[in-house]
Amino acid sequence: MTPYFDDGTVTIYHGDCALIAPQLGAFDLLCTDPPYGIGEARGKNKTRNGKVIERGGMVSTNSKRLAKATDYGTSSWDDAAPSDWVLEMCRSRCRFQIIFGGNYFSVPPSSCWLVWDKENGENDFADCELAWTNFERAVRRKRHRWHGMLREGNEERYHPTQKPLAVMSWAISLCPERPATILDPFCGSGTTLRAAKDLGIRAVGIEREEKYCEIAARRMSQAVLFGGASHAL
Repeated sequence: MTPYFDDGTVTIYHGDCALIAPQLGAFDLLCTDPPYGIGEARGKNKTRNGKVIERGGMVSTNSKRLAKATDYGTSSWDDAAPSDWVLEMCRSRCRFQIIFGGNYFSVPPSSCWLVWDKENGENDFADCELAWTNFERAVRRKRHRWHGMLREGNEERYHPTQKPLAVMSWAISLCPERPATILDPFCGSGTTLRAAKDLGIRAVGIEREEKYCEIAARRMSQAVLFGGASHAL
């Protein structure tokens, strides 16, 4: 099994995690954001609040241009959520577990849900996103605005359901023990992997869309954002 990318800290595999993950052994932490099965990749990003995103990158309503926006194209990767057995297999390989969108999946009861408050205001996006964990601690919340152009920092967006780097780093930091290895079997544009790399943690990602493997690999080649291993959990 040949990696798509490997720099000694992060490894990326292109393919189906149901086939690849069983060959990878055990990990300390599962930190992932699987497809929710809500068709977000079917062009929903082009029609928000009655606005239509044109190919030129502008939002139009009744022919009036309002603001710049990103057209991520149309794809099938979010047509269905992963099967319960696939998530259970991934969970079984990791001692600690974080699953964003946990409210969409069949997961056990938990005392510790992670709440990402997007500070979106009134629109058709959810106010918050939830991550299920198997941590034995209280619910935790992080505020981080992430709505179109109105978002904290200058982080570039590559993926329609991309999570902010700060949110994924925060989630990893809540692991009861500092992980030595992280698995993300639905790694998308590689935000979990980038967060792990910045924290000096070995990470493996799996992604079935090759264009996102390419983007993730490119992000791993950027300079370390938080000082690498010196940035302690």
